[in-house]
Amino acid sequence: MTPQQISLVKSSWAQVAPISQQAAALFYGRLFELEPKYKALFKGDMKSQGKMLMSMLNTAVASLDRLDTIVPAVQQLGQRHVGYGVKEDDYDTVGAALLWTLGQGLGDAFTEEVEEAWTIAYTTLADVMIEASRDVAA
Repeated sequence: MTPQQISLVKSSWAQVAPISQQAAALFYGRLFELEPKYKALFKGDMKSQGKMLMSMLNTAVASLDRLDTIVPAVQQLGQRHVGYGVKEDDYDTVGAALLWTLGQGLGDAFTEEVEEAWTIAYTTLADVMIEASRDVAA
């Protein structure tokens, strides 16, 4: 990622973070709309799940300029998701739900440049998770 893209992700996240609870609800609502079967993967309290998601995103965004510091945690997350039944193509659906949620939360501030920056950030982290999940599945 370029420094400009990192800056776009960080500044846009700063606008979403104050409404993180609503953003999490929007995200999961959209995720389940795109793929209703995912509801079965979430057996716990969705409010707590939303808090974990937002916390993870907060950490990831804060670490974009030093990804090496979070790669081990992202790899572990990818490995854990194998146990939840997550498949490689599920990451595309999650990415689509995330981008949609950001678009809802940011409105007109969700420009093409911001969307591209978020797409690169998500793809970078998802690729690490997918690669780690292959290690478990092998």
